[in-house]
Amino acid sequence: MNKFSKILSISILLSSALYAATSDENIISFEQKRISQNPNVKINDIKINTKKELPLSGWYGYILDVKANIQGKDIDAKDIIFSDGKYISLELIDSETGKSLKDVVTPNLTDNYHDKAKLIAGNPNAKDKLVVFSDPLCPFCKDYLPDVIKYVNKNSDSIALYYYNFPLSIHPAATPLSKLVEIAKHKGLKNVELKAYETDWEPYFDVKTIDEKKILEAFNKEFKTNIKIEELSDNKINELITKDIKMGEEVMVQGTPTIFVNKVKDSTRQKYETLGKK
Repeated sequence: MNKFSKILSISILLSSALYAATSDENIISFEQKRISQNPNVKINDIKINTKKELPLSGWYGYILDVKANIQGKDIDAKDIIFSDGKYISLELIDSETGKSLKDVVTPNLTDNYHDKAKLIAGNPNAKDKLVVFSDPLCPFCKDYLPDVIKYVNKNSDSIALYYYNFPLSIHPAATPLSKLVEIAKHKGLKNVELKAYETDWEPYFDVKTIDEKKILEAFNKEFKTNIKIEELSDNKINELITKDIKMGEEVMVQGTPTIFVNKVKDSTRQKYETLGKK
């Protein structure tokens, strides 16, 4: 669970999930009253970031930008609620799939996410663009991302693939490994991401290790590099990883892999396979 999810989950104190509402202004008023019931939270501002029509007649999903102060610390968070103009609900579940409709309310990307510095495969001038947030030690990512990269490489004229680091807290070793991938890439190594995801790191270190020296030794051995331990603490590389994570949080990435196809989140993770075909 990421930072803003934790914050908002703490501030949710009401047990009922359905409330009367009449307008978009009432959405903000409702959120203010709901969060304000937590005495540790002082709201500075709440705005509607996105309003998306749902596959449910008359219902919309709202993404709210919440600026608040929690025990003296300013935070920026996002929340999702639903309304049909008369009622407000904190959650809507598809009874057939069991999935939350929050999956379809993720903010769309802006052009800023198509940063050439984040391109790892394909053509930056391509019409179709993929953006993926991933953790190199996430087992689902390790199964998924190599297939995406190889697919884009086969259709390199017509698809662009942009990669953002999103190491999860449940895999502490993922952060130094993500740094090493970026360091190696900036030293000129090619296809670093693909090899990092295809490498079996388990014989070298556990995903929960915080021993950066052990992770570095494994990386240098596999990639035949000579990266120094002090390079892992360089301000620029720390800022790069932090920025990637923040970019993910801005569009409510909460797990990996998360992929966006032409700026829209693809919850199926399979739409990329329809691109590039003539």
